[in-house]
Order: sequence, then structure tokens, then C-alpha cells
Amino acid sequence: MNNGVTFRVNLDNYLLHALQEDITSEDVTTNAVMPTYRLGRAELICKENGVLCGLSVFCRVFELLDSSFSFSTTYHDGDVVKKGSIIGILTGDIRALLSGERTALNYLQRMSGISTLTREYVKELEGYQTKLLDTRKTNPNMRAFEKYAVKVGGGQNHRYNLSDGVLLKDNHIGAAGSVTKAVELAKAYAPFVRKIEVEVETLDMVDEALLAGADIIMLDNMDNQMLKEAIKRIGNCAETECSGNITKERLKEIAELGITYVSVGALTHSAPILDFSLKNLLPVESVE
Repeated sequence: MNNGVTFRVNLDNYLLHALQEDITSEDVTTNAVMPTYRLGRAELICKENGVLCGLSVFCRVFELLDSSFSFSTTYHDGDVVKKGSIIGILTGDIRALLSGERTALNYLQRMSGISTLTREYVKELEGYQTKLLDTRKTNPNMRAFEKYAVKVGGGQNHRYNLSDGVLLKDNHIGAAGSVTKAVELAKAYAPFVRKIEVEVETLDMVDEALLAGADIIMLDNMDNQMLKEAIKRIGNCAETECSGNITKERLKEIAELGITYVSVGALTHSAPILDFSLKNLLPVESVE
């Protein structure tokens, strides 16, 4: 089953490690009640309203345990789901359905929760040019899944990792000695096709970043009045991004100032899960 948007990289190792975490030697309970193969069927049920994300990952967990596993659904990643809806029917070895249930649901719930929260933030920016970005504040070994979920929810991805772009933050600037020196060193080291982004906290740092030739200026932890002045000074000389204490309630106010990007760590580090459950597991002959 290959429903929704397909990942373009092989994530099986992550899924296998998650399964190994849950099954160190055997699933004692399942092996006790189901010692041999038996074909079964179960329902995936949504328990909250939200945005669905991670169906391909959910299914892949079971496929790694049972090559004959199948999943029937009319839903796709990005669809709005309602409490009580049957999202799909799982068919496969009952032992695989029981042993993979928690791991598969953990991915689906986590990813759908991020997509749901992202969609709420994106709605606040409707009608504005400002784009919503995620951050690297992701759970270890979950970044690919979580950043994908942000995109499904309507947001955009900031750099994927430290190899993906130049972002001079406060400690980089401190290590280099100044904004000017940090930008100078970055331009000398990074390929010319790479944009240079600089994080600033004061208007003086804004001015210095502009003179140094920064391509993107990240305005960190500024109130709306300071943001307005910073954006005015920057004009069309660089793209602008704001971060730090960005709540959903502030988004429209910030967008009205004309900021290019808003990055929100909460999309990945604070999103609640969207609850799903696997129910009504029965041998196939019992339901035919």
C-alpha cells in the first residue's frame, strides 16, 4: 500500500530500530495467544478531529513484519479526519498486527499531530505573503518524519540539518568575534550558491548584518515595534525571518509587518499527538 505522499529516502532503518526497541527478543504476549500464523483483519479508527499524516509510514511498519500485509483506505495524507471515522482496514498475520500496533500508531499519531498544529498556524497566515517554517527542534531520529508532517500541514521546511545551509546564530557570531567577521568567514568558506543567514537580536546588529551582505536576516525575540523598525531598515536588501516566542495569536500581527518568513519550533517540539486506535481485530474467517 502506497497511499499519500511517498518519502523519497529509505527510512526502513529508523522503523526497524523503533521495532527493535519494542521487541528486544520476542513479543511474549502475542506469542502466548497466537503461536502460529493466522490471517486477521482490524480497523484503524480516528479518535480526534485533525489532519491525517503518516499513512505510508504506518503501513511500512507492518510490511516489515509481514510481507503479505495490506491496507485498504480512501484517505490520503493531508485529509481532514473526524472523530470516530474508520480510516482503513488492515489485513495480515495477526502476530504482525499485534506486535507492530504500538510502533505504527506512535508514528501516525505523532505525524498527524504535527500536521494538525501546522494547519492551524497556516490558517492564521491566509491572505498574507509570509511563509511558515519549521526548525531543527525535532525529536532525535524523527526529523524526516516530523519535517514531512509540517509540509503535509501546509508549512515549509527550514534547513534540514547542519549540512544544509549557513545560519550564523549568536554563538557562531561570538566565536567569530562579530557579525561582520562571521559573515566574512562564511562567504569565504561556503560555496557561492549558498545563502548566508544571520541571527540578530538588536537594531545595531541588523545594520551590521546589512553592511556585511547577509542574504537573510533572522530577527530573534523582538517585539512588534522592534520588528517593524528592523523590517523598515532592511527593506529589499535582504529577506527577513522572525523567530522566538512566536505564538499562534501573534502571527497575523507579524505578517502585517511584511516579514518574509516566520519560523516556529513549537510545530515539532510541542505538537500534541492526534489519537488513533486499532480496534476490532478478528481472524478473517470470523468476519467473512
